[in-house]
Amino acid sequence: MGSKNKLKRFNENKTFQNVIEPTREELVQNTLELKGNWKEKFFKNQNPIVLELGCGKGEYTVGLAQEYKDKNFIGIDIKGARFWRGAKTAIEENMNNVGFIRTQIELIEYIFDEGEVDEIWITFPDPQIKYKRTKHRLTNHDFLQRYKRVLKPEGIVHLKTDSEFMHGYTLGLLHGEGHEVLYANHNVYHNEGAPEVVTSIQTFYEKQYLEKNKPITYIQFKIS
Repeated sequence: MGSKNKLKRFNENKTFQNVIEPTREELVQNTLELKGNWKEKFFKNQNPIVLELGCGKGEYTVGLAQEYKDKNFIGIDIKGARFWRGAKTAIEENMNNVGFIRTQIELIEYIFDEGEVDEIWITFPDPQIKYKRTKHRLTNHDFLQRYKRVLKPEGIVHLKTDSEFMHGYTLGLLHGEGHEVLYANHNVYHNEGAPEVVTSIQTFYEKQYLEKNKPITYIQFKIS
């Protein structure tokens, strides 16, 4: 994507009512008014809140919101030029249960109050295979603890990935730390017992993986 196109998208994001772009200072200083008030002030309803972390183009966030109109969905990504597409689609289709936040995922506790979130989706994250990158892996111990603080006590986390490494690493960590694994499968498209929500929505890249017969893995779990 050219720099002019990126700039155009960044500027357009600023005009979208469904896009929030807080500064790091605003979050760390705990001055974000929406924290603890997302249902009342942003969505203006009392429906459950579901996050997609590292939402990319926002395809999954929008897809979930189209399918589950009784829930509120928020896509989070630092790359606003990417989720511009999802935000624009949501506006064009008059969807009032979708929002996007441009920020770093490690700041999630500054954005949501304790127990404010019902579910978290992590879709096709960078597995950060190199050992030095472990701290950036979205299912490492530190990230799980961040998620636990913003999730309701019975809140659910979904991990969908094409990376066998990420799947195995996460499953091992969950078992090792005593978290509750509700469902896990190495190839959800070849398993009749897979939850429908996992297979009914596909991202652009996911469709490419499937065309190449690359297995898509999935874990559903609770953080103890």
